[in-house]
Amino acid sequence: MARPDPLVVFTLDGQRYAIPLAAIEKVFPTVEITPIPKAPEIVLGLVNIRGRVVPVVDIRRRFGLPEREPQIYDHMIVAFTGKRSVAFVADGATGVLEIPESEITALRDLLPGTEYVEGVARLPDGLVLIHDLETFLSLEEENLLDRAMNESPEA
Repeated sequence: MARPDPLVVFTLDGQRYAIPLAAIEKVFPTVEITPIPKAPEIVLGLVNIRGRVVPVVDIRRRFGLPEREPQIYDHMIVAFTGKRSVAFVADGATGVLEIPESEITALRDLLPGTEYVEGVARLPDGLVLIHDLETFLSLEEENLLDRAMNESPEA
């Protein structure tokens, strides 16, 4: 697995995750999320980012972490999944790392069925799970989200 791109590292419940810097559009303090009717369970709602409406997905739910309301000190990360821009709430964005390819292991090789995590980076102070944005929303979730956004007056 080649990973020459720098990675943006963020935390959820003390665990570090990362996504490629090239996929990141913006990182900013958490803003109010507007609920959207008929959206898939993974979608928390919508946010307005400089006049553009972006869905907010619940990355905590996707990773099986305990649910909690977004806090004022959290960060929102807007990233492009390949099909659309989505925002998600992280406990914090901690920086950008360039991790040598030799320090990354493809997680699918270790644990089949971990479709949301592309790999694991070994760092001197612990592990970083590299998130796979391409698989974040299932086809059904994508379709439900499209319908909900088309029907929403906010979108």
